[in-house]
Amino acid sequence: MTTTTRNLDFQEARRAKKDEFYTSLRDIELELRHYSTHFEGKVVYCNCDDPRASNFFRYFSTNFEQLGLKKLITTCYRSQDASQFGEGDSDQAVFLEYLGDKSGNRVPDAREIGIQPLAGDGDFRSAESIELLQQADIVVTNPPFSLFREYVGQLVDYDKQFLIIGNMNALTYKEIFPLFQNNKMWYGPSIRSGDREFRVPDDYPITAAGSRVDADGNKFVRVKGVRWFTNLDYSGRHADLDLNMRYRPDDYPKYVNFDAIDVSKTMNIPFDYADPMGVPITFLDKYNPGQFEILGSSKTLGQPMSGLAKKGTYQQGGPRFYLPNGDGTYRRMYDRVVIRNKML
Repeated sequence: MTTTTRNLDFQEARRAKKDEFYTSLRDIELELRHYSTHFEGKVVYCNCDDPRASNFFRYFSTNFEQLGLKKLITTCYRSQDASQFGEGDSDQAVFLEYLGDKSGNRVPDAREIGIQPLAGDGDFRSAESIELLQQADIVVTNPPFSLFREYVGQLVDYDKQFLIIGNMNALTYKEIFPLFQNNKMWYGPSIRSGDREFRVPDDYPITAAGSRVDADGNKFVRVKGVRWFTNLDYSGRHADLDLNMRYRPDDYPKYVNFDAIDVSKTMNIPFDYADPMGVPITFLDKYNPGQFEILGSSKTLGQPMSGLAKKGTYQQGGPRFYLPNGDGTYRRMYDRVVIRNKML
């Protein structure tokens, strides 16, 4: 291994440490209740979770029999806070294969969870972790946000079902948006505001607004723009969006650099317009694939303004849609999803 490669590995390890957010049990319960029928006879893999600290492990082990799971596997980059089961911290990466409760109390104890050391570092990209991934039917976890593209790419490559947490703006990544467009990924239903609190490691710096330390010394931070991402279906995805606005040209300006109208709010989508429309990315909370077709986004469809307007009349930046201000200048819009009503 070269020095440069080692340095990159160390940098990724530091990034992973900064991404070490422990999801609350309540947030897990609120989301998982929408998918209970998906888990019968399945192997669940949580590949970013120390079983001694993870609420994902706590949820699936406690509900193992109720969900009808076949097996629960967890791995972590390295073990973190093992205090839940009364064991000391360690830098050793660990894994677990849990086959259900044997004590009769439905709450696994330290003897039942059978934690074992991994030979490597437990990175989700390692050969050991991939071998475990290949056994799994559904992956459920909170992966490192900084590695989200690569993490999702691996799930797609191995054709896995998944339910994971990420930043909602990951939708706009060139690797992620096609999955939404082709109905291979969508937002989960339980988090809409995107503002969530996570417990973080003891050595995590508490500097941001909204951070706190509880009476037991546990540290928490609030993170904005958080969403569940999944390819597990749920009934709410197939409810039609009620459309109450009639199309009037004066109310829906057209973009300068793409042939579509701008709809500033999801609630303003006209019921009688059959051509392409640009809508905010928050539309995807209401997206029914039976009602609408996703044609692309402002990043994929917007034409360069350099060929359409004089320099200085528009704000420069990456691909976006622009609307005329009426005075020879143009305003750059927030990211838009381009849709078409399939019912017209």
